[in-house]
Amino acid sequence: METLEPILAAHPFFRDLDPRHLQLIVSCAANVRFEAGQFIFREGEDANHFYLLRHGTVSVEVFVPQRGALTIQTLREGDVLGWSWLLPPYRWHFDARAVSLTRALALDGKCLRAKCEDDHDLGYELFKRFARLMTERLQATRLQLLDVYGGHQ
Repeated sequence: METLEPILAAHPFFRDLDPRHLQLIVSCAANVRFEAGQFIFREGEDANHFYLLRHGTVSVEVFVPQRGALTIQTLREGDVLGWSWLLPPYRWHFDARAVSLTRALALDGKCLRAKCEDDHDLGYELFKRFARLMTERLQATRLQLLDVYGGHQ
């Protein structure tokens, strides 16, 4: 039986991760696909997964009154989608929609949270990686808000 471990190990987000941690994570992973236009998640829904993008394009969006959906960031192969699974109350803060056919590895957040409780070294390593991701996402949001509201006083 083939395992997803080599695919996880090759993804930029998990590159250089201790092999023992990869072995713990692989049991939480599954292949998924999303058709163009399909929402992967919606703001306010339960956040119990994150995604390692393997193929396709995903738009991370926020709804702005009188403007509609505003793209905060466009993600592609090699990117990570979703960090809300990591922190209570485990709800999505944005919408994510497949712009094109998208293939990804979905990692079960409940499964990973339990493994992090059992192995604090794994938890610390994941948190460091996700802190960087959250910083990037918040910076992208700030830049988009400056673009939307910067000229309106």
